[in-house]
Amino acid sequence: QVQLVESGGGLVQAGGSLRLSCAASGRTFGNNAMGWFRQAPGKEREFVGTVSRSGITYYAESVKGRFTISRDNAKNTVYLQMNSLKPEDTAVYYCAGRHNLYGSSRYTEYDYWGQGTQVTVSS
Repeated sequence: QVQLVESGGGLVQAGGSLRLSCAASGRTFGNNAMGWFRQAPGKEREFVGTVSRSGITYYAESVKGRFTISRDNAKNTVYLQMNSLKPEDTAVYYCAGRHNLYGSSRYTEYDYWGQGTQVTVSS
């Protein structure tokens, strides 16, 4: 069973940057696609982006050009670099893993999740 632990959240002013990390335990990490999702209060969980096993990335339109996902399979870690943050990016951010080579924008297609980390962007 793979376990995920996110870190790096916090409070930042609009226009600032944060980098989230998601550390995975287990030897299957390198074979799995990983995704990032977020959930704001009162809203549904929203797709942010995904990275395939080989490093192919795909992003939601709302974050494209501002957010970058990367992975380091040697460290069993996936990252979410967030630049030019906006107040509407405020949410709990979750990383998730999928027993598949390729990611998905559907949160129902992920097999395991981290506990989430809060990101708050002030105006």
